[in-house]
Amino acid sequence: MADPTDKVESNVPGPYYVDSQCIDCDLCRQTAPANFDRNEEEGYSYVYKQPENDEERAQCEEAMEECPVEAIGNDG
Repeated sequence: MADPTDKVESNVPGPYYVDSQCIDCDLCRQTAPANFDRNEEEGYSYVYKQPENDEERAQCEEAMEECPVEAIGNDG
């Protein structure tokens, strides 16, 4: 389970976030490309845009459920 006290700095404010457990596997960026991006220097993914519609929310939820290290959280 993602730790809301361990969010990576690059996340934009909002309910979805990535914590420092991220292994940069690319799954979230492939599943929800409108919402996740990669910090190339540090080697992790982060939420660069919170979902704005049902389709984006569903994709973020799918990414969260499939994350192999459970680094994606939703405080919403």
